[in-house]
Amino acid sequence: MAFGVDYRWLRWPGTGGPRIGYGADYNPEQWPRHVWDDDVAAMRAAGVNIVSLAIFSWARLQPGPGEFDFAWLDDIMDLLHRNGIAVDLATATASPPPWLTAAHPEILPVDRHGATIWPGARQHWRPTSPVFRAYALALVRAIAQRYRDHPALTAWHVSNELGCHNVYDFSDDAADAFRAWLRARYGDIDALNHAWGTAFWSQRYTDFGQILPPRQAASYPNPTQQLDFKRFSSDALREHLRAERDILRAVTPDVPVTTNFMVMGESSGMNYADWAGEVDFVANDHYVHPGPQALDELSFSANLTGNLAGGRPWFLMEHSTSAVNWQPVNLAKRDGELARDSLTHVAHGADAICFFQWRQSAAGAEKYHSAMLPHAGRDSDLFRAVTALGRTLSDLSGVAGTPRTPARAAILFDWESWWACEQDSHPTSRLRYKQEALDWYSAFLTLGIRVDVLPAAADFGGYDLVVAPILHLMPAALAERLRGYVDAGGHLVTTYFSGIVDEHDHIWLGGYPGALRDLLGVRVEEFGPLSDGEQVLLDTGAPATLWTDRITVTDPQVEVLATYRSGEYAGRPAITRRPVGAGSAGYVSTRLGATGLVDVLARFASAAGVGSELPEHLRGRVELAVRGQYRFLINRTDEPVPLTDLPGEPVVGPARTLPPRAVAVRAVPAAH
Repeated sequence: MAFGVDYRWLRWPGTGGPRIGYGADYNPEQWPRHVWDDDVAAMRAAGVNIVSLAIFSWARLQPGPGEFDFAWLDDIMDLLHRNGIAVDLATATASPPPWLTAAHPEILPVDRHGATIWPGARQHWRPTSPVFRAYALALVRAIAQRYRDHPALTAWHVSNELGCHNVYDFSDDAADAFRAWLRARYGDIDALNHAWGTAFWSQRYTDFGQILPPRQAASYPNPTQQLDFKRFSSDALREHLRAERDILRAVTPDVPVTTNFMVMGESSGMNYADWAGEVDFVANDHYVHPGPQALDELSFSANLTGNLAGGRPWFLMEHSTSAVNWQPVNLAKRDGELARDSLTHVAHGADAICFFQWRQSAAGAEKYHSAMLPHAGRDSDLFRAVTALGRTLSDLSGVAGTPRTPARAAILFDWESWWACEQDSHPTSRLRYKQEALDWYSAFLTLGIRVDVLPAAADFGGYDLVVAPILHLMPAALAERLRGYVDAGGHLVTTYFSGIVDEHDHIWLGGYPGALRDLLGVRVEEFGPLSDGEQVLLDTGAPATLWTDRITVTDPQVEVLATYRSGEYAGRPAITRRPVGAGSAGYVSTRLGATGLVDVLARFASAAGVGSELPEHLRGRVELAVRGQYRFLINRTDEPVPLTDLPGEPVVGPARTLPPRAVAVRAVPAAH
């Protein structure tokens, strides 16, 4: 099923009209039956129209081998349908029940030290266990056959947050599957030996059976072995997704299938660019991580999710109404933040806004995690905010189904570069891939310039400006695409530690930045990482940290935009730009942080002819996101912002002044 054609999960029951989905994970099995009626009544009051059901229900649905108890699920499915609430039904395979792990402890994951990951929490299963797979798929088939014709069923939800706790398993099952994966990738052992550079440290293999996962070793494991194990681990989880999905499609070919990604924070284990094509629509979970760039990271992740979905609408499966329970200090959201956070996802393409969870638990590990219906009940500010958001989303029904409108600038994001550049035995262990990408995104927000966050494999040829921070892993084909982009008139900017290795983690020889050296017109003989607390100054006065490069300009056309004023490389270039016909290739050789990048980005953007669509007084204070005729204006500050000199008719939010942490949506005719 091609997503964007069948909007079954977006339709109001009985009307067929598009709408914004609104709801939560619902766990009725945690509560007595009489509470369910109260829940559904409160859902209706809040505007809830979809819930995710049965996510952690395996033990309740299957109390023993070959036994199934669907009576309670039948009851709640019928109750929800009678009240006009659709169900995104989970396959319930996220956490195996105690009877299964007791009978088959061989399904339990093993860490790199050889320790078993025991039951007692969740996701205690090996992605490559044939025993687990058999039991899980039997459950999936039973659920699919039971509810294939239920009128409440609007979508399938495979497992839950695949890989959240079990992405890396070092068991014997994983070893067998890893060897099979390597055989498929390399074909013969000589090709693997070349790719892994096994001449180093006497690691040459004569048979695939000798290969292990990168378990705890006496020193640093082979870096390409580590990289391939990360690729394999992401692929193993993707294979499990496919296995469940294929059963669901066979039984219910007209019901769309998804699973909830975790595009947020430092969740790097799953290559979602590879996963996005496996589902009928993309879904994501996102939780705010406190800090000075918290709102920027939320927008960044929503933006990337929207582009993983190919610009088509997607489903926010989970976020929080207020505090979570798993951070060192769990802060409640301030007034306005619940709606602002939710509408930021809508602005970047989400057509369903859901939370974990509906009713706040009275017991268990997440009892202090906020919910739509808190411990305080309906008579609470939180529930009133939830209900107000429901009304707002109803008012935004016209947005449903509208694709994201591309920007003129893009940031490339690459999971394999993320994996490779943060491995051990590198010039510094302090480098953080996503942080550098986020800093560039923050600089775009400060300048008020819309930007798309794209997977590196995406087509970026239509963008005027492309920023590729720490694009460390550079297959020849990607380097050629970047050269072609610049030759065609595009403006590329990349950074330190980019273009350094090929897909096997082998150095591109001849000097750094390796595969991009000629395109950039610079050559680096040696890296200059900085110690903790150390900084150098550029001649612009900007402080720089983490990294410096000893740059030699190799092309006389290269413009030196900034030099090092202090440090070992004082007087040498720090930021360069090489004109190439109507395009250019720029290089930033140090970490400038979100603030320091603003002036640098402004210069590169100006050269590319890319500017802000916002009036000057709103830049940096308001984020603009565009979906067709709808313009979302998100107040990033704690102060009111005047909405002057802006086109369009108000759809939601004020017309004149945007309160702190508020969002306004305007409809602008196509002529604008």
